[in-house]
Amino acid sequence: MTAPVFVVEHFEADRGGPYVLDGPEGRHAVSVKRLRAGEDVVLTDGAGRWAHCVVLDTEGKDRLVVRMDPVTEEPEESPRITVVQALPKGDRGELAVETMTETGVDAIVPWAAARCITQWKGERGLKALAKWRATAREAGKQSRRVRFPEVADAASTKQVAALLAGADFAAVLHEEGSAPLATAELPASGHIVLVVGPEGGVSPDELAAFAEAGAKPYRLGRSVLRTSTAGTAATALLLGRTGRWS
Repeated sequence: MTAPVFVVEHFEADRGGPYVLDGPEGRHAVSVKRLRAGEDVVLTDGAGRWAHCVVLDTEGKDRLVVRMDPVTEEPEESPRITVVQALPKGDRGELAVETMTETGVDAIVPWAAARCITQWKGERGLKALAKWRATAREAGKQSRRVRFPEVADAASTKQVAALLAGADFAAVLHEEGSAPLATAELPASGHIVLVVGPEGGVSPDELAAFAEAGAKPYRLGRSVLRTSTAGTAATALLLGRTGRWS
């Protein structure tokens, strides 16, 4: 099994000496994972910088002392894949974020589509966004990533259209009369943006706005996936077809 991943805010050790992982991450390493001397861990800032470490000792219940190798930086993947995710009901939003993160998506944009039952407003919206970001962080650690996906602020349809207009490949998952995503001509680099609509589907006005921005409708297959799983399935397909899973 690969080494567990823990998130740090900085990588400065004391002139090449031991590094101490403390706080909530240190507590999880010592009291939950019960790591011991000689075991391997990976420390990352979640933005691509990471270091392999070997546990030297533990102190109390929340301090892990490690020897840190030189810090390296993982380059950004190409093509970059962003999924615009319509807001699902209940905790299905966190499920979508979790599985897309584990699969390898690079960015997630929450979208308040016209047919979304769930709406993020005021304090409730801020709490929901915080849950999505926390889920991406935890799923990134669980899947041993060192570059976690960005979770943007909730976007309007107009903002999503602007994002699609700047993409190298823009697609909307839509079943009626759509070409299969499996046969779409994809760029070898640049930015891919994929829109996943709500359970009620993307409205005609939204489809028209996205088409004007250069996005074409595509389907995944014969079956109809829920909004909380469609983004993960599409991301996996794109990762395989672009060679990122080679």
